[in-house]
Amino acid sequence: MTVSRDARAAAAVVRVNGWYTYSRSGFHFQDRCGLCFSWIPRMEPLLGVKIGCLFALLVLTLVCGLIPICFKWFQIDAATGRHRRVLSLLGCASAGVFLGAGLMHMTAEALEGIDSEIQKFKMQNRTEKEGNASDDAGSAQMEYPYGELIISLGFFFVFFLESLALQCCPGAAGESPVQEEWSGTHVLELHSHGSPHLPSKRPLRALVLLLSLSFHSVFEGLAVGLQPTVATAVQLCLAVLAHKGLVVFGVGLRLVQIGTGSRWATLSILSLALMSPMGLVLGLAVTRGDPKGGQGLAQAVLEGVAAGTFLYVTFLEILPRELAGPEAPLAKWGCVATGFAFMAFIALWA
Repeated sequence: MTVSRDARAAAAVVRVNGWYTYSRSGFHFQDRCGLCFSWIPRMEPLLGVKIGCLFALLVLTLVCGLIPICFKWFQIDAATGRHRRVLSLLGCASAGVFLGAGLMHMTAEALEGIDSEIQKFKMQNRTEKEGNASDDAGSAQMEYPYGELIISLGFFFVFFLESLALQCCPGAAGESPVQEEWSGTHVLELHSHGSPHLPSKRPLRALVLLLSLSFHSVFEGLAVGLQPTVATAVQLCLAVLAHKGLVVFGVGLRLVQIGTGSRWATLSILSLALMSPMGLVLGLAVTRGDPKGGQGLAQAVLEGVAAGTFLYVTFLEILPRELAGPEAPLAKWGCVATGFAFMAFIALWA
């Protein structure tokens, strides 16, 4: 039995010798009376590749995130001497990974998406009046940095939440590195003495980090699910896997270093691992449904807010904490630069 490519592409029904019927959903076997008594399902190659990407994203996130949690080697409280220095420098490298993820991936993608969607929105709502004055006003509006504004709103939103938590419940969200310096409680104690009180002071920032990464993970999976060809889906999935593996490993290491219990840390990684597959499923649903107006703009705005929250945690929590360690400044700089370089290299394909 042979079925032409045109028939397959158009999902047409082709009957061969009165026995078989082909449709987009599969092959139907019929008797001479035309009654269907069996059905052989057929999976499209693109759908199969996307399902494989779904499981790859899930497994890789779980493995990379659980490695620091399951192995005691990554726990600073149990480290001494050279082991402690290695963990501190590894934390600096993870800080560079977060910095690269925030600047080279999340912020760049958010700016591109917001600017593109705003231009589409204005093009669709352009009036028929095209005078010189209206053109100048329109061009001035187009040059306004809407993307930077939305990212800044995400930054200040998390800033407001943490300030509100400190105002209502002093000490609940933890002190900033500057506050700790003025109060005489140095961040160095985490690296040198393993103070049991300091790790429990940062639940809000850890939650913000997980939420911002969850948003970004959903959009990464959504992007994979929306790819129209097998080649583009595989290429984007590989870039997301490389990016996500490094970032999630840094998240697991961060949860261990701030003293999160193994049970809650595991649940956090599990919930984070489900975000990209969830986005991929949403992408599949969108490609098989009717596109909705404004959907791309809403996605771009959420990406911008997520990027702003991620930058807040990166610059006000992760980097100050790691750079305050007792190791050599050039060694810390080299580790941060190495982590950033990995993410910048991955951005060539992402």
